[in-house]
Amino acid sequence: MTDTETQFLQAYYPADYERPSVAIDLVLMSVVDGAPAVLLIRRTEQPAKDKWALPGGFVGMDESLDDAAHRVLREKARMDDAYVEQIYTFGAVDRDPRMRIISVAYFALLPADRYAAALKNSAGDLTLARVAVDWPGETGGPVAAVGEDGPLPLAFDHADMLGLAMLRLRGKLDYSPVGFALLPERFTLRQLQDVHEAILGVQLNKPAFRRRMLDRRWLEATGERETGASFRPAELYRFRTDRQTLARI
Repeated sequence: MTDTETQFLQAYYPADYERPSVAIDLVLMSVVDGAPAVLLIRRTEQPAKDKWALPGGFVGMDESLDDAAHRVLREKARMDDAYVEQIYTFGAVDRDPRMRIISVAYFALLPADRYAAALKNSAGDLTLARVAVDWPGETGGPVAAVGEDGPLPLAFDHADMLGLAMLRLRGKLDYSPVGFALLPERFTLRQLQDVHEAILGVQLNKPAFRRRMLDRRWLEATGERETGASFRPAELYRFRTDRQTLARI
């Protein structure tokens, strides 16, 4: 650092400029009972008290965005280990009534069983809600979250965040292996097709889908078959590369 730069910084007053706050919101998604689902937390304080929100929090002055995202994952989502990646920054001036808040959305795809412990110990303030998409294909737009008793009121612009996550997911599903992050280590071709149909919101031709998946050489036969099946047990497959890269969208 030069003497000139040191003198400049000594005379610089950050308080002379307005500064927005920065927050993190986590879009943690899965597939449950043939439909996309997202982890939501009930707000206990104003604003938007009693509405449902994506797990989130403010970024501390001494932490990076990624560090803040993993802290929110631990403290709000009550999960210790998940690969999360930035997908978009939401900065509408009026997105939060408290003050000017810019939110960086992070995304992760996880099998449904990864949420079990957090939901069991949540005392009702966490839920894995169904994501209801009312637009076809990659049209885009806000989406709804549905609980056991019907639609859940979402806080802030979180319907838009969910909509963007679904749009990105649909856009990448056909040409990338992102959908495998929603499956156990060993899975059947039927389970793989169920995931694709849940995300896309359409039924797929069974022979064509299986041929396309096998032709891409993403799959490796394990030589094992599923257990507990009523009919002839289906063959089990696994994804051929490192699963840590699968949540990236």
